[in-house]
This record gives sequence, C-alpha cells and structure tokens, in this order.
Amino acid sequence: MVKLAEWRGKEVFRKYGIPLPRGHVARSDDEAEALVRAGTVPLPCVIKAQVLAGGRGKGGAVQFATTAEEARAAARQILSLEFKGEKVREILLEEKLPIARELYLAVTLDRAKRLPVLIASAQGGVEIEAVEDAQIDRQWIHPFPGLTGFEQRRAAEVLRLSGGPAKSLAPVLDGLWRAFVAEDAELVEINPLAVVGEGLVALDAKVIIEDDAAFRHPEYSEIRDDRTPLEEIAREKDIAFVQLDGNIGVIANGAGLTMATLDVLQELGGRPGIFLDLGGTDDPKKVTEAFLLMALAKPKVVFLNIFGGVTRCDTVANGLVAALQQVPAGQRFPIVARIRGNNEAEGTAILRAAGITSVPQLKDSAQAAVDLARRSA
Repeated sequence: MVKLAEWRGKEVFRKYGIPLPRGHVARSDDEAEALVRAGTVPLPCVIKAQVLAGGRGKGGAVQFATTAEEARAAARQILSLEFKGEKVREILLEEKLPIARELYLAVTLDRAKRLPVLIASAQGGVEIEAVEDAQIDRQWIHPFPGLTGFEQRRAAEVLRLSGGPAKSLAPVLDGLWRAFVAEDAELVEINPLAVVGEGLVALDAKVIIEDDAAFRHPEYSEIRDDRTPLEEIAREKDIAFVQLDGNIGVIANGAGLTMATLDVLQELGGRPGIFLDLGGTDDPKKVTEAFLLMALAKPKVVFLNIFGGVTRCDTVANGLVAALQQVPAGQRFPIVARIRGNNEAEGTAILRAAGITSVPQLKDSAQAAVDLARRSA
C-alpha cells in the first residue's frame, strides 16, 4: 500500500472538489514564516508535522501560531522532531477555523463482503476505534450504481446535519467516492470533517492507494511511505520482509506458517522483531539474499521455521549456511531451526554440521529461540 502524507491526501481531495482550509506545505522555518507573511497562510494558523503515524496532537507534532514569529518558532521545533521513529521533513501550515462540530467520514474496502463501505460517525476528531460501535454507521456501496442519493441522505441523518451543512455534505460525499474509485484507493478518510459556519471543511486527510494499481498511478511512484529502509530493499528484491519492535528474527515459508510462528513466540513471551516470508522458494541464492537482509536488522536470535512441501528443506539449509559464511564473525547471532517435510533429514544434517541448533517440535524450538533472545538481551 502507498500511504499519502496529509498534504498529499489533501491535494487528492482538492482534485475532487472537497472543501479544505487554506494552507501550504513547508520544509523549513524560513519558508513557514514567509508563507505567513505573504498571506498564503492566514493567521491564526495551525502547524502540523507531515508524518504517517497517528497521535500527532498528543505528541507535540501539532502547534498553533498567531504571529509570523510564532509560526517560525513552531515550525523549527516540529521540524526538529523524530516522531515515532520518523524524522519530520515537512510541515503543513493551515488557517485555524472556528469549528462548531467534528465529524468522521470515510470510504474503504470491506474485504469480507467484497464491497466498498461508507463509514460515518457524528463523533469525529478522535481515533475512530475508540468510538462505540453503535455510534458508527456503515453502508455498503454497490460499485455499479455507486453512491446514491439514499445513502447520502442516510449519512446526513447519521451525522445529524441540517440546513447549510446538510446541503454541503452531498459534494463532499461525491468527491470522496470519486477519489476512492478513480485513485484506486484502499481508504479515503476525513477525520475530522468540521462544521464551519454553514458549510463543511476537511481538516485532515488520510489516503491509502492500493499497491497493485500502482501502474495506473505513476504520480505516486516516488512517494515515501512507512516502509523502513530494509523493507524498501526487500521490496526491490521481491522478498516479503517486515520489521517490528522485537528482538527475534523469524524466517518461515508461507503467510500462514509465518503468522503462526509469530503467535507461538508471543505466547511463549518472545518478541518477534523481524519476519521474513520465503514463500515457496527453495533457491539457495534467494535464501542467502533473504538471510543477509535479516542479518542487517541485527536480531538477537533468528528462528527458522520451514515446512518442506514445495520447498525443499535441504536447499533452504544450503542457502542458510552459504549466507552465514558471508556474515562477519563479530556480527553473527544464534540460530534455532525447525525444518519439517521434503528432504527433512538432509536439511537437518546440513544445519547441524554447520553448528546450527535444529529442534523438530514447534513449541520446543520456539522456546529455545525465546530463551536465547532473553539471554542475549
């Protein structure tokens, strides 16, 4: 998926006629001050860090200014932050509006029903997960007729809108739906959608574009998202690789086995930090590439859990041993392996000959990995 920063999401919204505050993106405190002095951003204004993580308001990544000097100081402070592991490189300055109410509105994909769903709540401005389910309305949209008048009227009722704001809702909904379809989005979200006077304004924008539609949207090809540098390298090599915040590296084959491995480690008190899915490959070169990528993440221990169906255990073992030979002695870490299935005996023999612990039972092997990680912590 491609997650757009707020300012880029608002550019998408602007394209489809969704009302927005006046504002501009900046990348330095000089630029922020100049935008305010030129009147491009009216005062008072809000300055927001352009990061992909949520919770900016509570984390000091959103500030207000009533003068150009205050805007400059706030910009300098925010641009010096590293917010939830992401360096702030851009800020968005926008006019501060008199908000009467804050609402929530989104269109996303319900994969279970295989339909887009319009989500609306009269309680916006907070994490939607914290709102009681009874306060959230969902309408599943048939893609052929699209968003109909009936669904728009129901949304207005749910949001408790009348008069001018109710009339303003139709173009907002229309723009949100058109953006979702035309941009091949997984999610288009406004939180909050503010009632300002007799109209509505999108104060925030969250837009996620579907990766598989990227060939239709070259304009998003250079946009950074929440992948780490190692995840970016893995993507280029077509390796399924995800970094978490634990200290145990996991190499498995197949999404189901990988997720089950993570669950077992968690149940035993372990902290998976990196997981790498080999899929169906048993190419030693590919296994070597994958393991060397894992080594760059510097886990305390690596747990290898392979089921040899299509994949051959002996070729995975050969790839692992070949990779180990390329890791400098001072950077090596313990490995616990569990390999079962096709050519299991041969693979186990290869690993043990290389001094790698091989345990046949899942719980026992996972426990061994957890124990090693604790001793290395």
